[in-house]
Amino acid sequence: MTILKSETRLCLSCMEEHQVDIVEVIEQETFKGVDVEFTATYEYCSNTDDYLETEDMIRANNLAVKDAYRKSTGLLTSTEIRAMREKYHVSQKDFSEILDWGGATITRYENQQVQDRAHDDILRKIDSDPKWFLEMLKRAEARLSTKAFNLYYHRARELYNKEKNQYLIDSIRAFYAPFEGEAVTGGVDLDLNKVVEIINYLASMVAVLHKVKLMKMLWYSDYLNFKRHGKAITGLAYEAWPKGALPVCHDQIVLLENVCFDTVEYGENVGYKFKPVQGFECNYLIDQEIETIDEIIKQLGTLNTDEIVNRMHDEEAYKQTPSYSIISYSFANQLSLD
Repeated sequence: MTILKSETRLCLSCMEEHQVDIVEVIEQETFKGVDVEFTATYEYCSNTDDYLETEDMIRANNLAVKDAYRKSTGLLTSTEIRAMREKYHVSQKDFSEILDWGGATITRYENQQVQDRAHDDILRKIDSDPKWFLEMLKRAEARLSTKAFNLYYHRARELYNKEKNQYLIDSIRAFYAPFEGEAVTGGVDLDLNKVVEIINYLASMVAVLHKVKLMKMLWYSDYLNFKRHGKAITGLAYEAWPKGALPVCHDQIVLLENVCFDTVEYGENVGYKFKPVQGFECNYLIDQEIETIDEIIKQLGTLNTDEIVNRMHDEEAYKQTPSYSIISYSFANQLSLD
């Protein structure tokens, strides 16, 4: 028995005024044929050595038994269901409506009733897949108020974007896992925080920054920093493409959270024009790295796309690397910039 708190008042067990303890007790019970252990809460009377349950305690203890059963059988507990629902900022009634389960189903699952396995699987999928929740939300739009729908939709989109960003991060890191050695990644581990920050820094300082130019400026920043300080900034590996250096996973990198761009039409083609995220601040780049990037901006920032591609084609690192192969950082000492 563990005493949670004590208070002096009328004891309903012995009907005398004295110190009544609120206690927790480990108990065992069989629920649906399964033996479970749970923590029950009672009022304890030292005069009678009896335990007493208030109405609230009866409900809480009953739920504790069912949650112990859920844990034992691999079902979501009431607390987990509530946390999942609150993650989406959805009311109990509206959550039931979105799932098309009837208005009181989620309330029962959070307070008294154990869900079946099929409903548990659906809840787990919603918890792990905001995109699927968005699909279910759209189907239920007519059953929800406009205000509620917009609130839930906005929140689900936030969660989906975070999930998508984490997927991008994981996929980029997985691709970079085999890359090692100073010549490939510049002697540092891949740091996507710095990658995103350099992109924002360049976008805030360069008037017109399209994708081809951005990729070259990233390469020059990493290689100049390696030349000056013996290590790259980002840990990106670069390949020799027809228009110059491109970081491995460049298509995924530009989709990372806090990388912002406008799409611009050029005849039949569409390009990216990068811009800094609102409220951008440097939090990961150190002073010497910023000095390196500032030098790149000073010398290359006003070049147009064709000019910076031509500059890249004149670099020994590019000329001596086979097409689509990794450009070694060992060429950094031959970089045309100091």
